[in-house]
Amino acid sequence: MKDAPVEVFPPGDFLKEELDERAWSQTDFADILKRPVRVVNEILNSKRAITPETAQGIADALGGHAQYWLNLESAWQLHKVRQGPSGQDTAVSRRARLYSVAPIRDMIRRHWIEDSPNIEVLELRVLEFLGKESFDEELPWTLAARKSTSYDEIATPVQSAWLARARQLALAAPVSGKYSPESFDDLVGELKTLLAEPEEVRRVPRMLADAGIRLVLIEPFKGSKIDGASFWLDSSSPVIALSLRFNRIDNFWFILMHELGHTKNRDALDNKQPAIDVDLERKTKRPPAEEAASQFAAETLVDQMELEQFINRNYPLIYTTKIQGFAKINGVHPGIVVGQLHYRDKISYAHSRSLLVPIRQIVTLAALTDGWGLFPAGV
Repeated sequence: MKDAPVEVFPPGDFLKEELDERAWSQTDFADILKRPVRVVNEILNSKRAITPETAQGIADALGGHAQYWLNLESAWQLHKVRQGPSGQDTAVSRRARLYSVAPIRDMIRRHWIEDSPNIEVLELRVLEFLGKESFDEELPWTLAARKSTSYDEIATPVQSAWLARARQLALAAPVSGKYSPESFDDLVGELKTLLAEPEEVRRVPRMLADAGIRLVLIEPFKGSKIDGASFWLDSSSPVIALSLRFNRIDNFWFILMHELGHTKNRDALDNKQPAIDVDLERKTKRPPAEEAASQFAAETLVDQMELEQFINRNYPLIYTTKIQGFAKINGVHPGIVVGQLHYRDKISYAHSRSLLVPIRQIVTLAALTDGWGLFPAGV
């Protein structure tokens, strides 16, 4: 919020008016204050600040309160600081604006931008990173966040920076095939053959690349709650970005399939904006496109009719051994089944958590990754 501009004058101007009204010369006033004439002259010409002792002497001589003169002095000094040498915004105010549009320290720490003591240089680096020409300009591609609470809100600065990095990596991500909607079902069918073993996630990046889909993995910023995003570089170049916010096999496969659901339905392409998925494990009412993507993910991973029958047969006594048996019959890792049962509130979140094996270390070594100690060279 900007304050309304107020014209500020040096306190010496007010003091001159007071002396003129009384027909006092500078020498007269110096005698009254028992101060050198030079000191009075410097105060009148804004070359010397009014100290508390001087403010009290002026108040005793002219009447009124010393605080009045101290307030005039403070307002004048603050005005000079705000204006700076060239009358423009100070480096402090410009840095404050900069920190409000992007997580600057985190971006520097992760080598997304290079730090600089020169605020103008730092501003240019941030603008270049975000793909903008000015801070008043909208981003070249709309950042409409898929919030868990409201899908009308725009992306936060942290989310915007994460997505901008995703786009940078996507431009460098290799693909060996060309995407086509006709081959999408074949891709999904191939991915389903990997669901039983955690180690098989290492094959996901190459399979997506063979199908013309770019996959990038980017460590999320603390508090961003981003799970993933789906967008297109052009009409034939879909991109999926994952944050791996939760290092669990069920979360990895669900978020991946959710983003593939967006790709299949061309949501981000037709809407001309990225689909940023935030806090997908949280239960909340979502727009139809999000519900469709989640339904695609759940059904692709586990046949929902068979899962419903399994629940009806065993609830509320759904033992870990039964989950393992059901998962084996359906060709998926039991952790994937546990994740869906957790989401449906059919078992507690403490139930069978040992089956939610980590996969981050496996998949990050096979995909274009930024974070967790990994940094893509030249990007």
